[in-house]
Amino acid sequence: MKVTDKDVAYVADLANLELTEEERAGMLRDLNSILEYVDRLNELDTSEVPPMAQVSDRYGVDEAKQGSARFAYASREDVLEGLRKSLPHEEALANAPDADDDFFRVPKVIER
Repeated sequence: MKVTDKDVAYVADLANLELTEEERAGMLRDLNSILEYVDRLNELDTSEVPPMAQVSDRYGVDEAKQGSARFAYASREDVLEGLRKSLPHEEALANAPDADDDFFRVPKVIER
């Protein structure tokens, strides 16, 4: 799959980027280079490579632990949202620099 100049222009427009012709040409070259490399990686035979949960280990993890036990540090207990007290709506809006009865008001930062 090749990226076209039309694709680059479309994505740049979605991202609200103004690219010069030179930048678009460079982006087109770079994106196609990345896709060519991915195609080369897809040619590799990985049928004998076991699936991995993590690409690398974190420092300080107990080396003696095996499997998912090595990554127990990354989990936490689930907390049901309904069981925690929320900040009352009025209190949340009380110190807002600009708000109406229901929402914070923020300045518009994106214009087209």
